[in-house]
Amino acid sequence: MAEHVTNWAGNITYTATELHRPHTVAALRALVARSDLVRVLGSGHSFNRIADAGPGGVLVSLDALPAEIDVDTAARTVRVGGGVRYAELARQVHARGLALPNMASLPHISVAGSVATGTHGSGVGNGPLAVPVREVEIVTADGSTVAIGRGDPRFGGAVTSLGALGAVVALTLDLEPAFDVEQHLFTELPLHGLDFEKVAAAAYSVSLFTDWREPGFRQVWLKRRTDQPLPGFPWAEPARTALHPVPGMPAEHCTEQFGVPGPWHERLPHFRAEFTPSSGAELQSEYLMPRPHAGEVLAALDRIRDTVSPVLQTCEVRTVAADGQWMSPAYGRDSVAVHFTWVKDTAAVLPVVRRLEEALEPFAPRPHWGKVFTMSAAALQNRYPRLADFRSLVGQLDPGGTFGNAFVREFVSG
Repeated sequence: MAEHVTNWAGNITYTATELHRPHTVAALRALVARSDLVRVLGSGHSFNRIADAGPGGVLVSLDALPAEIDVDTAARTVRVGGGVRYAELARQVHARGLALPNMASLPHISVAGSVATGTHGSGVGNGPLAVPVREVEIVTADGSTVAIGRGDPRFGGAVTSLGALGAVVALTLDLEPAFDVEQHLFTELPLHGLDFEKVAAAAYSVSLFTDWREPGFRQVWLKRRTDQPLPGFPWAEPARTALHPVPGMPAEHCTEQFGVPGPWHERLPHFRAEFTPSSGAELQSEYLMPRPHAGEVLAALDRIRDTVSPVLQTCEVRTVAADGQWMSPAYGRDSVAVHFTWVKDTAAVLPVVRRLEEALEPFAPRPHWGKVFTMSAAALQNRYPRLADFRSLVGQLDPGGTFGNAFVREFVSG
């Protein structure tokens, strides 16, 4: 490949032979139809080889396609192009008095790539980012386009699809009336005696942060919708200064704190859209487990904090409501999600990830599809009860394996 292409973090150099940036959907369809192996790059915020087409393959970026954002205010829906990122989508949706129900911590990621990998925000009542999707339009291996919407028996496998069905050129999402959010931050929440359910339900979206150097959480971020009450939070003290989730990092890149109300899209993410994300000097892992086991999960992590903390920048604990996407890490179960931002040292991090997965094994963890994990394909496949249905759907839409890279073959086709 003439162009040296890496993921955002720089820990993955893509090995595909060609990189293409088609400017029209017609050009994309022609490219796919004449190619034997294709993968779509997204925004590059994955930390493993899920997006790599491999030697001899074609890597496709959709960032040159028209940035279609077609809001239907009467229907409260938006049709969004496959290369659009959340920051630009949110601005246009909000300008029309509407909102998405939730966002991830980083608004710079692509909509199509996020929903394809099971990305989520936080909140006991908030499912993954795929939940508002009502229809997905996919360019399949023969260059044709198929639209799969709710009510179609294939829909459960069509949104969180790991890129295995084809190139997503558009999504239609449900919207709701715009709302304002306040962020209230607290510090030094003890782990001992923690009532996780009460803490997690204390606001519309709740995030707990720790570096596991000591028991407990250094930061708690409550994101309250101003049309909902804010219960008291007697378990920790209000923050006195603005905070960044990674200790020592400047808080100016973070969305506004101290209870200042603002539009949903300027508060639900942790980071401001107008700032370029951090340099990528990190690796990331994340695991979703049944929420009723959250207390046991945190206790298990506390027991290995001396192993985890030396290579950890920060750990975020969130909740995710169950969804119905067959390959979603939150499929069928309300979940506690534990996210790890590691130092950028693969050799040092991988042994810790293995030990971490051993500690979490009793809780049947499902890793985020775009993060670093070492779990075997056999173990992972057993945690997806609709895997056979997804394999069947892949066989229908991509019988020749055009979009089936090594990652898909290992963890799906297996």
